[in-house]
Amino acid sequence: MEARKLAVEGALEFTSRTFSDDRGVFVAPFQREAFETARGGPLFAVAQGNHSLSRRGVVRGIHYTVAPPGAAKYVYCASGRCLDFTVDIRRGSPTYGKWDAVLLDQVGFRAVYLPVGVGHSFVALTDNTVMSYLISAPYVAERELAVSPLDPELGLPIPEDIDPILSERDAAAPTLAQAAERGLLPDYEHCLELEARLGAAARPDHGLTGARS
Repeated sequence: MEARKLAVEGALEFTSRTFSDDRGVFVAPFQREAFETARGGPLFAVAQGNHSLSRRGVVRGIHYTVAPPGAAKYVYCASGRCLDFTVDIRRGSPTYGKWDAVLLDQVGFRAVYLPVGVGHSFVALTDNTVMSYLISAPYVAERELAVSPLDPELGLPIPEDIDPILSERDAAAPTLAQAAERGLLPDYEHCLELEARLGAAARPDHGLTGARS
């Protein structure tokens, strides 16, 4: 497995080696040793695994969890094809307001790690796009917030041939500037502290292991 740093501080892309024969393909989209080597620390304990199915044109996000508790994510595309966005919405971050895009499919078998406080979004490029997530915190509706994926100041590169399909919540989400004015965005230094606690809790001497997205 190869790792690459993304334009958002702390975010990582992973590309897995594939094994093919006349039966099909085998791939390991998450590998703990490679993850911990790239991140420079232990993996967070997984609290929840999520699965979403989307048709072409669906745009989900930009979603994030309020901090505290915050949530780290590890995400890959199990079927179909999507353009996945990592967006830095952490106030005080050296890459605040920046984003990176990764094509997730069954050719490169890439996966993305999003640190605590970082926003996540994607656009489904095909029908039956399945996204799989490992997450460090359980879903609690009132803790989940969103920033508009159509914010012109962010300028996420949603393909021109896509007519975005958004949920009511995402369509009504504030821009990044509006969310900042309302005090809704996580603090960078606080997010680093929360992420360090996740790593500490996942060390073997704490009796916890696992992965999260």
